[in-house]
Amino acid sequence: MSSGENCLFCRIVKGEIPSRKVYEDEEIFAFHDINPVAPVHFMIIPKQHIASLMEADMRHQMVLGHILAKANELALSQGLNEGFRTVINSGRIGMQEVYHLHVHILGGTEPLGAMLKRSLRPA
Repeated sequence: MSSGENCLFCRIVKGEIPSRKVYEDEEIFAFHDINPVAPVHFMIIPKQHIASLMEADMRHQMVLGHILAKANELALSQGLNEGFRTVINSGRIGMQEVYHLHVHILGGTEPLGAMLKRSLRPA
């Protein structure tokens, strides 16, 4: 896991690495994913470095609520008028790739399909 100092997403927030910004305010930053898996794919992150949802606690409830409360407005601004998916990958098993908490917003004009293959679900 990275500290905030060397974190890719912290560097994006600071403007050290370019991004296609969707939104920014005092607490959160939203930008398009550089490797989208859906026609519309952006992420909302807290500006504060929180490595993972696994490290979040009640001290982070305001920013976590802010992210989720802003998700619909930002999704609509990106043309996702018929729905979208939110995904938070946490830790190794959750396939988290960048260790800065981020919420993926995914959508397009067609249904996204199943979240997981049924063969991966417990019997």
